[in-house]
Amino acid sequence: MEKRRLGRTDLPVSVLGFGGSEIGYEGASAATVARLLGQALDAGLTVVDTAECYERSEELIGAALGARRSECFIFTKCGHAGGWARPDWRPPALLASIERSLQRLRTDHVDLIQLHSCSERVLRRGEAIRALETARERGLARFIGYSGDGAAARFAVECGAFDTLQTSISIADQEALDLTLPLAAERDMGVIAKRPIANAAWMGTRRPSRGAYGYEYWRRLQRLDYDFMKGRDAVAVALRFTLSVSGVHTAIVGTARPGRFEDNAGHVARLLAPPEVAAIRARWAEASGRSWVGQT
Repeated sequence: MEKRRLGRTDLPVSVLGFGGSEIGYEGASAATVARLLGQALDAGLTVVDTAECYERSEELIGAALGARRSECFIFTKCGHAGGWARPDWRPPALLASIERSLQRLRTDHVDLIQLHSCSERVLRRGEAIRALETARERGLARFIGYSGDGAAARFAVECGAFDTLQTSISIADQEALDLTLPLAAERDMGVIAKRPIANAAWMGTRRPSRGAYGYEYWRRLQRLDYDFMKGRDAVAVALRFTLSVSGVHTAIVGTARPGRFEDNAGHVARLLAPPEVAAIRARWAEASGRSWVGQT
């Protein structure tokens, strides 16, 4: 699998990373996660991305990697140790959360620790950023990053504190291509694309309920109505688009189904040609009116 240097870090990341949210929220078994990660590592994976709030994800990943820990880079996130609805950006809480993540992941450090979608106001106060810098100074993390979208992501790039930005980039989520990616490229920041296939929201047989996790992407894709969504290669085209965007280094795809990562690795054996990318961008500009914002 192709590897790219993650911006100014020295991490040679695979273009596809393993996302840990599904295994946590869907209650995957330890045996299933061991099989998933074994297949992914065998396919050339070097990135495993998770968060302290993804239920048992960190614990499952730590147990599954075992002796293969050195074969990949572990990224995790902090700020919601008490659950998504109970963020805590105080430095002592963040540092305690990071220490707990290391215990769960069975490692003495993570390769990247990220603030998990805190607001621009929190970033501007500076305390949360300094907590991550302290974690890096103590050797708990090699690099620090921000995961989020919109104005907060823009500030995270502009402030110069972070090595990486993880943000939403897909056929249904393209705000970042204009708002943050050009500046991130100027500053040689690593860019991690989250939700790169827009939750495959076009594949559902039923309309999601308004307010459901996948509803906004489903609504957008109904309007976008890309021709390729009707074909068998829709997921492949969606993944190829995200990885064909200039400045993207790796795309995080989550799954709890063995074999899926290998399928996705096959999808990105080639990328889209510039005219194909331009056509998707043009349709986005036409349908969105440039008013659709990045989805956290």
